[in-house]
Order: sequence, then C-alpha cells, then structure tokens
Amino acid sequence: MMKLWRRTAGAIKDRNSIWLATLSPRTPYRHPDLEAAIIRATSHDGAKIDYANARRVFQWIRTSPVYLKPLALGLSSRMEKTRSWVVALKGLMLIHGVFCCQIPSVQRMGRLPFDLSSFEDAHSNSSKTWGYNAFVRSYYAYLDQKSSLISSEAKNAKKGLKPLLLDELIKLQTWQSMLDMLLQVRPLDEDMKGGLVLEAMNNLIFEIFDVYSQICNGIAQVLLNIYETPAKPEASLALQVVKKAATHVEDLTQYFEICREMGVLNASQSLKLEKIPEEDIKDLEKIINGSLNLKGKDNGGEMRSELGNGSKRGLKTVITDKWERFDADCCSSTTLQAPFASCSSSHLSLVSKPVHKQDLPDLITF
Repeated sequence: MMKLWRRTAGAIKDRNSIWLATLSPRTPYRHPDLEAAIIRATSHDGAKIDYANARRVFQWIRTSPVYLKPLALGLSSRMEKTRSWVVALKGLMLIHGVFCCQIPSVQRMGRLPFDLSSFEDAHSNSSKTWGYNAFVRSYYAYLDQKSSLISSEAKNAKKGLKPLLLDELIKLQTWQSMLDMLLQVRPLDEDMKGGLVLEAMNNLIFEIFDVYSQICNGIAQVLLNIYETPAKPEASLALQVVKKAATHVEDLTQYFEICREMGVLNASQSLKLEKIPEEDIKDLEKIINGSLNLKGKDNGGEMRSELGNGSKRGLKTVITDKWERFDADCCSSTTLQAPFASCSSSHLSLVSKPVHKQDLPDLITF
C-alpha cells in the first residue's frame, strides 16, 4: 500500500511540474517543451525510463548550443528540489548522456549545474535508502569532476598549444584518479542489485571501458616519447603511472566480477584485461638509474637494432600492441550492448589516441 501511495504521489508531482513548465514563458533561459521533456525523462517512476523524452533532450542539445542554458536551468531546478533517489539517478544518467553528445558548448560547461554531494532520499526510511543515497552521491561526484576536467581540457585544446610530455603524464595521473572515483560507483546494499541501478551500472561499464582505454593509449604514446628522448624526471613520473595502471588491472577485475554477479549485461561478456608488461616497468627503472642502453636493448626479440638504425617502427608496434589491446579487444561495438541510447556520436575522445581510433558504442541510451 505504501509503495502504491508513493508511486501515485510521484506521478501527481510529475504531472504538476509538467503543467507548470508548459505555462512558463519562452526566454533564452527557459524552454517549456525542453523542461517538460526533462521532467518526463526524470520521472518518479522507478519501474521504467522514458526513452523517447530523453532522446528529445539529446536532440535539442545536438541541434543548437542555445539549448544548453535552458537544459542547465531545467535540470538543475529538477535536481535541487528532488528528495527522490529515483529522480536523482535518472537526472545523473541524463546529464551523462548529454556529455556523450560531444557538443563543444557542453564540454566547456565546467562543473555540473546542480549539487547532489549531500543527497538524501526523504521518501523512505534511511535504513532502506542509505545505499541509494551513497550511489547517487558517488555517481554525482564522478560526473561533476569529469565535467570540470572536460572543460579544462577543452580550453587547453582551444589554445592550440602542444602539451609537454610532463603535462601529458600529469593528465594521465588525473584520469587515473578519475578511474578510481568511477570504480567507487557501485551498489553497497544487496537490495539495490536490480531495476534502475542495474541500468545505471550497464552505462558505467561503458564509461570504465572508455576511460581505461584512454589511459592505456596515453601510456602507449608517452612511452614512445620517453624511449625516443629518455629523461629521468619524465621516466620517474611515467613509472608511477605504469605501476598505477597495474593496480587498476586488479581493481577492474574485481569490479567486473561484482557486476557479473549482480547481472550487469555488459560485464557478462568475455572481457580480457592484459597484465601490465613487466618490460616497461624495468625499462623505466633503468632509464631512471641510467643503465638503459636503447640501441642495444633486446627483450625477447623486441626493440632491437631498429633503434640503432634510426627506425622506430618496431618499437612503436610493440608498445602499442601491448597497451592498446584493452581498447581493441574489449571495447568493440560487437562485444558490448548499450542499454540506453544517447547521441549518435562516437565515444568520448578527450585524450588523443596516437595509433588507431576504435569507436565505442554509445554510452547512454534512454
């Protein structure tokens, strides 16, 4: 009876909000139809998702950047007022899908236009909703930091300055920290493992694939540059990045196992996480202590006299084969299936991929 009452009350709230939205005047900051679509896409109904209206939101954003301000205002108003974890989670998935449209105006947005860092559901006893509250807060924390990072990188790219190797390494460390945050977004309560949370986890798997593949491809590029012009400071930082990547392999393995146990579709596929090549760790340590002789280097037939002859083709092939296997084997569109439809664009290409570009499937599909 209580669930039926909450569902009815939620439906009435949504209907009233839509009615008020349609009465508002159209201005550069207000768009009644867009606001109504946002409300329908973030309804209180935890049993289903309004795919059609979410697609309408994405279409508006793709059409023109003038719709970004109405979107930010409409969604922030919706999120700041709600005390329902269902509405909050749908709102996060919606803004996540907006990011995937790769619209320049969205990438320059900066921090999210709303704050869910201290979100608490008020419609049920806290003993029943604490897990949902934690899930919403951790999901929000990741998206908020990612939005800020996207904005920063977009501004730097607009300046047209070629980043130094040290800057690239610092950026890789930042994305590794982002991956740590992303892996914290998980259900903490057994009762959560289904329904809307399961839909969100399917989307988060795509995000993990994308972020981790960007990290691997970034490492491939910086290793090439370090081997070409060895320098101890860069090699020291690169060693930290590579070692961190090695720990991420273990973290990802555990995360995927949790997801498979709860029935996350994308985690149930056959996924392979290659161990970090020990040769790369040893080579960086040798550069740091000054004992690496690149011209005479020989690790099982790899990276031999090609360097001595002035050719880097062999080295480039070896490094990229090792570090890009995750992207090529695990993130193909034939392997994963997106539960939500976001924008028709490819995956988030925030970090350049030096050797090949592997299109990932759309991240969020409403």
